[in-house]
Amino acid sequence: MLSALIAIAGCTRVSTTPGAGGLHPWTQPDNLRLASTDEPDSLNKLFANSDASDQVANLISAPIFRYDDAGNYVPEMALTVPTLQNGGISRDGRTIVLHLRHGMQWQDGAPLDGRDLRFTWQAVMNPRNNTRLRSGWDDITAIDLPNDDTAVVHLRESYAAILGIFALGGAGYPPLPAHLLAKLPDLNHAPFNAQPLSSGPYVLTRWNHGASLEFDANPHYWRGKPAIAHITYRIIPNADTLFNALITHEVDVDVDSITETQIARLGLLTGYATQKRLTANYRHITINTAKPTLSDVRVRLAIAEAVDWDRLNSTVFHGYNERATSDIMPTSWAAPHIPAYPYDLAAAKRLLDAAGWVPGAGGIRRRNGVPLAVDISTTPSKPANVQAEVVMQQELRAAGIDLRVRNYPTSLLFAQDGPLYGGRYDLSLTIDTNAPDPDNEGEWSGAFIPPHGANTTFLNDPVITATSHAAARTFDQAVRKALYAREEARIHELVPAIFLYWQITYAAYNSDLKHYRAAQYLSSNWNAWEWSF
Repeated sequence: MLSALIAIAGCTRVSTTPGAGGLHPWTQPDNLRLASTDEPDSLNKLFANSDASDQVANLISAPIFRYDDAGNYVPEMALTVPTLQNGGISRDGRTIVLHLRHGMQWQDGAPLDGRDLRFTWQAVMNPRNNTRLRSGWDDITAIDLPNDDTAVVHLRESYAAILGIFALGGAGYPPLPAHLLAKLPDLNHAPFNAQPLSSGPYVLTRWNHGASLEFDANPHYWRGKPAIAHITYRIIPNADTLFNALITHEVDVDVDSITETQIARLGLLTGYATQKRLTANYRHITINTAKPTLSDVRVRLAIAEAVDWDRLNSTVFHGYNERATSDIMPTSWAAPHIPAYPYDLAAAKRLLDAAGWVPGAGGIRRRNGVPLAVDISTTPSKPANVQAEVVMQQELRAAGIDLRVRNYPTSLLFAQDGPLYGGRYDLSLTIDTNAPDPDNEGEWSGAFIPPHGANTTFLNDPVITATSHAAARTFDQAVRKALYAREEARIHELVPAIFLYWQITYAAYNSDLKHYRAAQYLSSNWNAWEWSF
């Protein structure tokens, strides 16, 4: 992990005369001001697809486990992390025993215990609920409760990544309040989705859509009421505007981290600390293989080879990222050795010729009189995304492909009924975030094509489906590694996605803020209860 804490000094018109208690004059000890370019699409993790929802979940939810800044499990509702060694996981991998903390409460004072966990499993599997991903939960056959503070989870078959569903991110969902929701026939439109009951360190007090979310410290949190009384989570849709808010000290923390185009401007900040690290965020092109034009692997491979992705990284993204060739973190024990697609315009043209797309008027290829035109969608909150689309347009046009831009706000693009999950897109340029375990069955298996999961490429390949499933069913790391190597090689061959870069990012935060530890995985809000000024 790349990490170095450095103080950033520079020029600013903001007064630097120390305020009360020796703090910066702009520091508000009772109010931490976070800021993000994106707004959550839902505050019920069963239906949420955006990174912003993960960020907020870490403030308001108490999952069974959290991930720390290095991706290790941190017990939250659980007293310990079950393993094969301590007997919490049975030798056959089919029984998990979770010992839960006694006396935990929801914000309304109701007990938070194993009954909520069992209800959450039932809600995830309720066919009336439009659950985004059931991977892992669908392996559970029963959750027994010998008492309210002990949950015995029985699995249909062993599942090496099972603990991840009890954390946050991916198919990880925190317990839902059974006393509030159990009587509802479904949760799709429950008021809870926008006004959740908190079990975490902070309580949502107001959601000003398009502007901010406001949080107060939760007096019922099991670790005790956090030191910072209030958090304002501002929504600033443009990354450059957000950076300017850092310069003028209108915000304390950039939740999204500094973009590649802003790293050179870090000298403009004063009174901030930054942390540089390689994160589990990978930028990639997702291809909707269900679209007739893109169902031909030759067209998909031509798109992969017609763009100079290394040049795109060195120009638009200023060379700050590490080249990606799979969706498994390069520092992971499971990282495969997959070659990058070469930039080869001549080869791309030959592929399109073989697929029946011939040069036509204006340089755009045609087949049976139909032009070779595909749409691309991204989130315009980060200007570099839009710049990358322009470069792709130019380079794909040289191959005879007409690339048309159709962008959406993050909350719409990733919505459960939005373009990605609804299959109403051709190409998407987005960033996904991985959990520490390499399990990716929910993203690639044919069993998890929307509305049954998160395989938004809509590719149903038996090899990928079988290998991703088998890799998640064994605790033998060597066997898992070999299976992931085969799966990723098959993904590379079929081109349902083009993996571009792993992000090397800087997190920027008010240097008065104590115990802020930017994370390599998922969310830097993981330890919000420890923050103080």
